[in-house]
Order: sequence, then structure tokens, then C-alpha cells
Amino acid sequence: MKTLQVELAERSYPIYIGTDLLSQKELLTKHIKRQEVLIVTNETIAPLYLDKVSALLTEFKCDSVVLPDGESYKTLEVMNHIFDKLLSEQFSRQVTLIALGGGVIGDMTGFAAACYQRGVPFIQIPTTLLSQVDSSVGGKTAVNHALGKNMIGAFYQPQCVVADTNTLNTLDDRQLASGLAEVIKYGLINDLDFFEWLEKNISALKQRDSQALAYAIERSCQDKADIVAKDETEQDVRALLNLGHTFGHAIETGMGYGNWLHGEAIATGMLMAADLSARQGWMSADEVSRIADLFLAAGLPVQSPQEMSAEKFLSLMSVDKKVQDGVIRLVLLKGIGKAIISDDYDLEKLQETLVAFQEKQ
Repeated sequence: MKTLQVELAERSYPIYIGTDLLSQKELLTKHIKRQEVLIVTNETIAPLYLDKVSALLTEFKCDSVVLPDGESYKTLEVMNHIFDKLLSEQFSRQVTLIALGGGVIGDMTGFAAACYQRGVPFIQIPTTLLSQVDSSVGGKTAVNHALGKNMIGAFYQPQCVVADTNTLNTLDDRQLASGLAEVIKYGLINDLDFFEWLEKNISALKQRDSQALAYAIERSCQDKADIVAKDETEQDVRALLNLGHTFGHAIETGMGYGNWLHGEAIATGMLMAADLSARQGWMSADEVSRIADLFLAAGLPVQSPQEMSAEKFLSLMSVDKKVQDGVIRLVLLKGIGKAIISDDYDLEKLQETLVAFQEKQ
């Protein structure tokens, strides 16, 4: 097992990464301060892991709530089921929530924990690659709105993250590829050595080689933890973690939540950001090709959906958390491993990128 630390003063917490962690009772229970626990999971994960986690918590007053599975259910209405359970079973403000599932469950559970009685502790047990390397770390919690992804939420840190890599054995290939998009992101934003390692090892990751996956998860979590420690609430450098997300969130919203997986949309979004960066003269066409080749090798899309016109992109991108004073701030690249936050790009070049990706169809 590897243990990383997210350094946030009194809100610091560990990330545990390893195999068979869901059999280690003390790893989980030492982070539960009182006697009440509510496990939040979904219909896919519950049959696989709910009994296993519940068996670790027999000394607690423990209950569970099982939500429908999918990005389309990441809403205030569905999150209200968590509050219904908490209130109907008279859970106090001493309760600890446990998020058992992927990014949707983690985000909703964390947001519910931030809200219930003005804040109760929660623990992340991510069961997808994407959630293990990204959404479970850093305290971003949110639900979607019909007009924009993750527009309603809070920064709220967990007590710990328990990433059992054995859970990836039940992940389908499409979900695994979706997680690889966020792994590749860390190489693109500030870790050229990791990007080059991924180019050499993407086949092993696709084949679920346990050593390669463990290394990729640890490296990704460390890269993210380092950035979060510098900028917890995304006032500065943490925004670099949003490479491709302004484009990608537009795809997710425009296509209907869940039709494109988050990682699929973000992969296309990152390639669009790279394309715009090349049009600005900030990186070479060869570098853009390397990025596209790595996404293809990972099993990810490299073109936007037919339904997404340039006009639709711009309309949806204007409803984004990074818009300031009416200007869409984008995370772009000055080369592989050198991300920047910029509103100093040529709007005509942005239009060219949007049209080019539409014409690729």
C-alpha cells in the first residue's frame, strides 16, 4: 500500500492506494470519529461491494442508500434521497458519510456531507479509475444543472481516500479508458516525464497490468495533491487541472449527461485545447499528433460529436465557472507538460478550432 498526503493544514488527509484495501478494517474505521455511518452507493456498485464495506462497520450504527447509476442522475433531486435517509433515520450531525462508487457518487456524497446540518465528515472509497485519480481527491463536490455541469456545489474535503485497485477488475473497458483520459491530463499539464512514460506503457494500462495501474494512480494523485495543496479553492494554479474541461463540459451538457462519459468528453476537449494552442503558435503540430495518438491508443475519441456545432459550443462554453467578466478563460498549452490559464487567445483561432473539429466528422 502507498500512502500520500494532501497537505491542507487542519484539513489534511491521506490517500491510501493499494490492493485489497477493502478488507482492512482499521484503515477505514480509524477515520470514523463517532458511531453513525451512512454508506452512499449506486445500483451497479451495491451488489459488488456494499456488503464487503458494511462488514467492516458492524460496531457502528450503519445504514446505506442506493442511488441510480449514471451522470444523468447527478442532480439535486437525486441527492435529496441522501437527505431523506439521513432525516428519516434520525442521523445526527455526528454521522460520517461514505461515498462508495465512482465520481458521481463521490461528488453527490461530498456535497450532501457539506450541506447536512451545515457539514458532517465523509470518506471517499472510489471504485473507478477516473474517481481514483481525479474526482475523489481535492474536495470538489457538486451536482449538475440542465444548463451546466457541476455548477452547484462546494469545496469540502474528505477525511481520507481509500483507493482499492482491486475494484478496477470489475470496471468495463469504456470506463477504464475514460479514467485514462484524466491520467493523461496530468502529463499534459505539468509532467512531461509522466506523459512520456504513458506513451510507453499505455498498452499495459489498457491490459490492466497491476503494477502499471498502481504507478499511474500514485503519480496522478501526487500531481493533483501537490496542486491542491497550493490552491485549495481554485483561485490560481488549481485551474490548470481543468485542461480540456471547458470544451469537454460543453460536450457533456450538449449531448445530454451520460451519453458521453466524462473522460471521453475531456479527451476531445484536451485535444481541442491543444489544437487551439498550436493555432496560436504555442506548440507544434507534432506535439498535437502525439497527444491524439496517445488518446487513440487509450481507446478515447479524438473528434467532437456531429451534433456540436461551433455555435453550440460557444453558447455552452459561456456557461462555465471559468468565465470572468464575460470572457471565457481557457487552459491551453505552451507545449506538452506546460499548461497555462489564458484569456489572451485569438477568438478567430478559437472559431477555427471549433469549425475544424466539426468538419472532422
